[in-house]
Amino acid sequence: MRALSGIKPTGTLHIGNYFGAAKQFEMMQEKNYEGYYFIADYHTLNGYPEPAKLTDYTWNVVLDYLAFGLDPQKSVIFLQSQVPEVVELAFILGNYTPMGLLQRAHSYKDKTAKNELINVGLFYYPLLMSADILLYKSNVVPVGKDQKQHVEIARDIAEKFNLHYQKDVFVLPEPYIPEDVAIVPGTDGQKMSKSYQNTIEMFADDATLKKQIMGILSDSTPLEAPKDPAKCHIYNIFKLFVTKERSNEMAEKLLAGGYGYGHAKKELLEAVHTFFDPMRKKRAELAGNMDFVEKVLREGSEKARTVAIETIKEVKKVTGLVGNIYN
Repeated sequence: MRALSGIKPTGTLHIGNYFGAAKQFEMMQEKNYEGYYFIADYHTLNGYPEPAKLTDYTWNVVLDYLAFGLDPQKSVIFLQSQVPEVVELAFILGNYTPMGLLQRAHSYKDKTAKNELINVGLFYYPLLMSADILLYKSNVVPVGKDQKQHVEIARDIAEKFNLHYQKDVFVLPEPYIPEDVAIVPGTDGQKMSKSYQNTIEMFADDATLKKQIMGILSDSTPLEAPKDPAKCHIYNIFKLFVTKERSNEMAEKLLAGGYGYGHAKKELLEAVHTFFDPMRKKRAELAGNMDFVEKVLREGSEKARTVAIETIKEVKKVTGLVGNIYN
């Protein structure tokens, strides 16, 4: 069973990236899925990233993947732009994709609703993502609940292509969304996202992490008054890091009164440190051995491209494209 997913290198990763995606990568590796996990650098270009920052963020994601526990002996870690066949496949698939399917994509609709400038890259985004998924004949795609639509679009395109040629060229992918995967709230209660500037960074220095957690929005309920845990952003983040028993303890203290939001933030800060400190130490060690990190990415990209070439050969054959540079 093959799994595939990716993370865009658009900044430092935050806890929403971990609980919404990377944690699932770890779980699938433990369950012996054949995992393909990539750095989606092509997908960043529609936002016009600064070149130097894109380079830095790309290496940061590789370090983060390894710090999370992805093992290059068990999972393939690769760079999207090192597999040019993904762009080739995206163009081919575009000929079997109705405009309306792309117009229904959340990213396009959101930008349209806000009257923001939309470039072709943004409109094309779901098509490139479909190529990412279909190129490696992925069975499952671990995603957050808000990303399910992209897998559905890939499946629709694959079905249309397969039906047109009466041949099962592409595997029909399924989203992998465990029941306990949550949309992680940000410091303002919205979905945690870099675009909302409401993130809590996983590997921030102590001062930055404290500032981000202490900046979580709370209401003006007095210290002595009871507080509703369900409406408390601090509690909703805290319960991601601790056992059910510990989260219940905080809920009881909030309900009882005499326990303020400042107390809750201190508990959250401690929980975040405890949870991520082993990964933080591992990441620091890896950053001191970039030769190894570069080797992991190079070898992973080579493995991914080997699979990609076989898929493109099959696609060209079934479509009747004669030009084939591969032996």
